[in-house]
Amino acid sequence: MIVHAREKWAGRVVLVVLMLVTILPFVSLFVTALHEPGTYPRGLEWPETPHWGNFVLAFQSANMPALLASSFLIELGVVPIAVLIATLAGFALGHLKPWGSGAVFIFFLLGLTLPFEGIITPLYFQVRELGLLNTRWAIILPLIGLFMPFAVTWMRAHFVTMPQDLSEAARVDGATTWQLFWRIHVPLSVPAISSLAILLFLWTWNQFLLAIVLVNDPEKRTMAGALGAFQGRYGTDIPLLCAGSLLILTPTLIIFLIFQRQFVSALMQGSLKG
Repeated sequence: MIVHAREKWAGRVVLVVLMLVTILPFVSLFVTALHEPGTYPRGLEWPETPHWGNFVLAFQSANMPALLASSFLIELGVVPIAVLIATLAGFALGHLKPWGSGAVFIFFLLGLTLPFEGIITPLYFQVRELGLLNTRWAIILPLIGLFMPFAVTWMRAHFVTMPQDLSEAARVDGATTWQLFWRIHVPLSVPAISSLAILLFLWTWNQFLLAIVLVNDPEKRTMAGALGAFQGRYGTDIPLLCAGSLLILTPTLIIFLIFQRQFVSALMQGSLKG
């Protein structure tokens, strides 16, 4: 019992330390954002007069309403399509398992090793040939393709654990493959699908590289991509830059806090089945 109690407290201490290490950068950003514009704050020193107006100034200077609208349009173009394709492919590879599904799955696994930075140059020329440069499609279409390896692997890992007896019983009752997918497996896959949607939402929102390379107009980029233009304008104004960064991070934090139960539920479901 004593050893068990020690392990329990040791685990809690480690979690607290990790939590502090994770939170510390955000605390530093917040404290720095409250300093007088144009100054160079040192450490975590709380300013004598907090400048809350920095957030308003950063919001107005970066034209945040336009950036929010652009980001949500890109999200609507990426997340639903990517989740739909990944769910269909994951169901086929993980549950139906047609001939050659193993080779296709290996192909998707190889895609997980492909870094965005390694394909940005050929992707630029391809998007240019399609006439999509400086449009939101230049971000939407590549992201759907680049997200597929992870998304399909995620959904396959879920469907491969679904019992075959359930499908066989539905087949006996006369269910078609589409009915089997839509009426039985999709309702049972809501935690996995919602968690994937959350991850893709966060990754799309924070996409920086594709946005600054393929789109010149900051108002057609994602929020994170627009930070590059904001940094170019206020790169020497550290408080305003920190305020802008926090404004960009806030929506992703809100989304995660709202849907954290679904995300944890999917992870727990996968671990229990595994």
